[in-house]
Amino acid sequence: MFKRLRRVRFNEVVRNLVEENSLRVQDLIYPLFITHGENVKNAIASMPDVYQLSVDNALKECEEAERLGIEAIMLFGIPAIKDSVGSEALSEQGIVAQALRAIKAKFPKMLLCVDLCFCEYTDHGHCGILNPKLQSVDNDLTLEILNKQALVLAQAGADLIAPSGMMDGMIESLRAALDSAGFAHIPLMSYSTKFASGYYGPFRDVAQSTPSFGDRKSYQQNPANRREAILESLEDERQGADILMVKPALAYLDIVRDIRERTLLPLAVYNVSGEYAMLKFAQKAGLIDYERVLLETMLGFKRAGADIIITYHAKEIAKLLDLKSKQG
Repeated sequence: MFKRLRRVRFNEVVRNLVEENSLRVQDLIYPLFITHGENVKNAIASMPDVYQLSVDNALKECEEAERLGIEAIMLFGIPAIKDSVGSEALSEQGIVAQALRAIKAKFPKMLLCVDLCFCEYTDHGHCGILNPKLQSVDNDLTLEILNKQALVLAQAGADLIAPSGMMDGMIESLRAALDSAGFAHIPLMSYSTKFASGYYGPFRDVAQSTPSFGDRKSYQQNPANRREAILESLEDERQGADILMVKPALAYLDIVRDIRERTLLPLAVYNVSGEYAMLKFAQKAGLIDYERVLLETMLGFKRAGADIIITYHAKEIAKLLDLKSKQG
């Protein structure tokens, strides 16, 4: 009646003993979007339960996250004024720098990660300084301001810096800038394989970062290219990245596995806004067993090889894992 594989599934304790992958709240990074003002909590129609938060409300969100056992957050900024070079990102009074100081003072044990890019801060919505002749980002000029942005955020209390602009040489350049300024202890979690994806739409609503012209295909990864995607991450490892990342996650699990098999570095995935929104609206429509599908999706990321999951679902997952542990 019973064959070998079914025998190890029949008893719950045996199933638990042979379980190959697990999901922990410590695997999660929770993104927050910070804006100017007081008592601001702007709902985003395309991302249910995600908000633009003023610093005071971000502190309340961090308090709840810490209570749930979430140990790491990632900050994105929504500036008061945008210009061609993203000046607010280079200011000690920029919104993320303000948030870092406030959160660090109240929650010193929380790991404060920062996204390092200019798309939210520029009036054109691209990830750096434009080359007017090419109508694309000037790689080397953008490296210079990325270094400045990184130092501002390090000085404000960032514990981990995650450059997402996909500029050639950004890891090598940032590592040298941080090391020479006394921040050799701060790790770089590179968005090392970031695709020019259609899954980012809701993020661009909340971060107000839609390009005013063109697209980002000249510097983000082509979704059709597997070998190039692997090469991108291996190149960032060579340059000194401490953690690699694949973004988006759900449609690129083959790439996660490919990279996992070629590196010993920690590997993150970004469970992006479009992936989040699909589950949320499927839940609202009553199409899926939401909690079951949510945890199954997260386990899929772990099974593919991810060590770290950046996800807007972090609080929900923490509550589900806590309930599961109490149920024994």
